[in-house]
Amino acid sequence: MSQSVAAIICAAGASSRFGGNRKKAFVDVAGRAVFLRSVEIFANRDDVKQVLLGISPEDEELVNIKWGPNLKFYDTTIFLGGDERFDTVNKGIELVKDDIDFIAVHDACRCCVTSELIDKVIAAAAEKGAAIPACPVTATIKEAQDNTITRTVDRENLYEAQTPQVVSVELLKKAYENLKNLDQSKISDDAQLVEALGQEVTIVETDSSNIKITRQSDIAIADAILKSRPKLLSKGPIGPYSEAQW
Repeated sequence: MSQSVAAIICAAGASSRFGGNRKKAFVDVAGRAVFLRSVEIFANRDDVKQVLLGISPEDEELVNIKWGPNLKFYDTTIFLGGDERFDTVNKGIELVKDDIDFIAVHDACRCCVTSELIDKVIAAAAEKGAAIPACPVTATIKEAQDNTITRTVDRENLYEAQTPQVVSVELLKKAYENLKNLDQSKISDDAQLVEALGQEVTIVETDSSNIKITRQSDIAIADAILKSRPKLLSKGPIGPYSEAQW
């Protein structure tokens, strides 16, 4: 049975580590805005019935003027996010329709996510209630203080969490209702909120190609990843400018 999914795409971050004149979600990768690539991959799915894009209030004019027609074509609802990521997701949850079974929370800056990975995470969440993609840690991890190594961390069983993180609507709502009872300064993803309820979260193992653009140097990496893949056609009519969009 096909699941009914709402995608909350988070693009309200301050991009403090990125630098440059434009926030990382709005720069071009392989000729397409980072956040728009994330919107498109969810909007083109039959099981995604609702796409919600959370942006900062200061970016509302830019997004509406520059990408408003694209977002309207993809039937995307824009909403204003908060200062923290969990504030943005919480506001998005309030907009989720009653007939939705699962919510997929995705970082707009993971524009290299594949439809195949989304398939696997949704399937795992449908079976277990909550699932995330995660990549095994392969680098040697050092813990340091004052620029001096204090210990080498055992990387066995360590994973780097990615998105989309897919959770049943009921479970994610409970997790966010419990947010007031937690130290919010230590919350970094939705899975952590589900874990805090004592609920299990399933990992779908993936690789590092589902990169999150954080710094300027990540743009070239994401660009190379996207250009190495077959070009996928979007749904809808093919117009005279469609090729230019890619």
